[in-house]
Amino acid sequence: MDQQPENRGEIRDFLTSRRAKITPAQAGLPTSARRRVVGLRREEVAVLAGVSTEWYTRLEKGHIGGVSEDVLDAVARALRLDDDERTHLFDLARSSRPASRTPSRRRDVEVPPQVQWLLDSMTMSSAFVRNGRTDIIAENPLARAVFAPMFDSATVDRRGRPNIARYVFLDRGAHDFFVDWDTAGNATAALLRAEAGREPRDRALRELVGELSTLSSEFRGLWAAHDVLIRHDGIKRLQHPDVGHLELTFHDLDLPLPGRTVHNLITYTAEPGSTSEDRLKLLASWSVTPRTAAPSPQPGSL
Repeated sequence: MDQQPENRGEIRDFLTSRRAKITPAQAGLPTSARRRVVGLRREEVAVLAGVSTEWYTRLEKGHIGGVSEDVLDAVARALRLDDDERTHLFDLARSSRPASRTPSRRRDVEVPPQVQWLLDSMTMSSAFVRNGRTDIIAENPLARAVFAPMFDSATVDRRGRPNIARYVFLDRGAHDFFVDWDTAGNATAALLRAEAGREPRDRALRELVGELSTLSSEFRGLWAAHDVLIRHDGIKRLQHPDVGHLELTFHDLDLPLPGRTVHNLITYTAEPGSTSEDRLKLLASWSVTPRTAAPSPQPGSL
């Protein structure tokens, strides 16, 4: 535990923020009116985890790379981490082990044709593939129609590819498009925080977080909370500029693709018989133009 991991600040801030969320009463510990800290003290977490205060203090300072899974489990239980937070703690431990200190720029993965075929076959579901940095790297026509404001935003990259986080935090129109913008913002920041735990040396991710932190006070506040999210499912309510209100159920599925980064297949569907389904069908009818139109026959060629 003598190494100085590159992500020790991340480890410290995450554990400190989780410790601050638990009251002694919630942990079954005696309470006192003369407490100077919010949440649990380090020595109280140490008692709950079954380790010495000195040992836990060193752990909270970032010395985590050589810690056993049993001890990490004990700390996770003491801090009452949920499944995503526990996964994040283990990711922080794994990524703090000795490795190259130089941030790397991961090569973008090309989506195999078979995955694009799958997306295109979903004619009544808006579907896209995103990576851990929330870049949308493949989509079907209905996704482009449903999320037209994001695909048309000035925040897209030079290839016209949207990044969900850039759109959410840097395009003011996102506040109108996402009816529950606070929920979308919280989830997006938490997804990026989880990715930062998995890949702390990803240069593109660092640049994205730096850009968002510089340009968005909303992102800075959410980033400082150290909340994490591994999987994101639920209801999305959108105010579409062409068809109006949409209420869609979305699912987040792991998609195994080459490379280190995580990839997810996100699908959006409407409840059968609902107004949202009617409006989704209307968008689908507008988005049936083939990707590559067949050339028109020349005169005399038939």
